[in-house]
Amino acid sequence: MHIAFFNTKRYEKQPFEEANRDAGHEIRWIDLPLRADTADLAKGCEAVCVFVNDQVNAAAIGRLAEAGVKLVATRSAGYNHIDVPAAHAAGLAVVRVPAYSPYAVAEHTIALMLSLNRHVHRAYSRVRDGNFSLDGLLGFDMHGKTVGLIGLGKIGACTARILNGMGCRVVGYDPFSVAEGVTPVALPQLLAESDIVSLHCPLTVETHHLIGAEAIATMKRGAMLINTSRGALVDTLAVIEALKSGQLGWLGIDVYEEEGELFFSDLSETVIQDDVFSRLLTFPNVLVTGHQAFFTAEALAAIAAVTVQNVSEYEKSGSCNNAIV
Repeated sequence: MHIAFFNTKRYEKQPFEEANRDAGHEIRWIDLPLRADTADLAKGCEAVCVFVNDQVNAAAIGRLAEAGVKLVATRSAGYNHIDVPAAHAAGLAVVRVPAYSPYAVAEHTIALMLSLNRHVHRAYSRVRDGNFSLDGLLGFDMHGKTVGLIGLGKIGACTARILNGMGCRVVGYDPFSVAEGVTPVALPQLLAESDIVSLHCPLTVETHHLIGAEAIATMKRGAMLINTSRGALVDTLAVIEALKSGQLGWLGIDVYEEEGELFFSDLSETVIQDDVFSRLLTFPNVLVTGHQAFFTAEALAAIAAVTVQNVSEYEKSGSCNNAIV
């Protein structure tokens, strides 16, 4: 098949070219993100490959259908960036990568916890400036602390195994899954008891702003919040108020609700226009990474392999086991 690969990043080409070596699909590399005004770039292709910050809404889907596209393949597990009903109505199939490396995201989650707790990011900057003072760098033992995981899928379960190995008490909330070594509790109990709350659930209508002012008010004062899932699970304005009051003690995020205009780009020579995001960066107890939790060599190889396999499967049979229905 001819595939229009939108939002191309330099680091993606090699794993996708290797995965496609035997499949033989023709890939058109496009640096621009997929939006309604760029969808015509897919003309002549039967498939498009997209990522989490592409805007595959009804308008874009209409233009894709007019261009002759039959398949939308997202190189991600989440698919909230795609209007799936609109795609189906236009006759387009949608496929995803349901799992690639849960270890990548789980390990990054732990890295955020440890970096915030032991102030690694601040200590690094101090030492570079010749400041070896320990004032303000006091942390706590993770051993014996209660960590609440919201979402117990593959990533949540993997995170739980690491935390159990560190001697933490792990509680979890998930209406659909359980995980070994995790005590299932209701969401209010999880929020009230946890020293650290970590999000590992998909973004849906029900989970949008799951962590807002009301939820934060029920958390332990000074608790840590970690989000390596989807930005809109968290009400950023409510989080800022909680950081200012001290209700929230630490915040570590790899995702942000309005990240589409920020992440995956070098903006070091520009002025960031997002005032809410800029406000977050002023807090010394906030650590932000730019949607890199998935970013390991193993994960990229798995994402490429499964995406190419999805396209091949659809080309041969008109269906795919990883289709979103």
